[in-house]
Amino acid sequence: MSELASEPMSQSELAGEPLSQSELASEPMAEGIRVSTQVVRRFSAMALAALLTRVLFVAGTALLAVRAVTHLAAGGTVHLAAGLLMVAYLAWVVLEIRVTFKDQSAAAAESGTLVAYASSRTLVGICAVLPAVPWSGWSPWLLVPVAVFGAGIALRFAAIRALGAQYTHQVVRRDDHVLVTGGPYRFLRHPAYSGMLLANAGFVAFFANPAAVFALALLAAALGWRVVTEERVLWPLPGYPEFAATRPRLIPGVW
Repeated sequence: MSELASEPMSQSELAGEPLSQSELASEPMAEGIRVSTQVVRRFSAMALAALLTRVLFVAGTALLAVRAVTHLAAGGTVHLAAGLLMVAYLAWVVLEIRVTFKDQSAAAAESGTLVAYASSRTLVGICAVLPAVPWSGWSPWLLVPVAVFGAGIALRFAAIRALGAQYTHQVVRRDDHVLVTGGPYRFLRHPAYSGMLLANAGFVAFFANPAAVFALALLAAALGWRVVTEERVLWPLPGYPEFAATRPRLIPGVW
């Protein structure tokens, strides 16, 4: 009987061996590695998206330049107007390149909206100029979208000037952030974005094709997303809730 019967198990054997110090230390280490891997993957995806956005920007700018030369060389009032409008758009892009690619003194709160915003803006330019101009002859009515385009750029640069050194293409909140309420900010919360939307609307109206209209809708959606994201960052700023309560975001009477 003594040979067949098994020896009674100790309490430590019943409860299981306690974890060693190395095993206890490995658990948070494994969790840290998992989190770090997720962060690296997310950063890599955003870096790739930012790179592709820059490639699209360069390709779109080059296409705009080529199409501008093509129209200017074609002759005729409509082609001349189209070429000059493209040159004006290129000049606008060049004037903002310094801000577009400058290093930021403060870390960006996010970058997803910038990728969507920049990509959709470039897409507007590509879709607008790639097809042939739909107008067979000149009409004074074509001056209307040109005027809208010019008004949008004027509004945008007035907003940029009002912001001064605080203007950036990134969503950031600095420690020394000062709430700007002068210039076009007396009437709108985000006049620089309003100007961007207005100028591109005029540009699309001149070239009038369905692809460009669709790209403009994407730009409007990207701007809406960016405005909401930016306001989450700015809301804790002293005085910002009161500032926002008395001004529309982008379009008076609409939003």
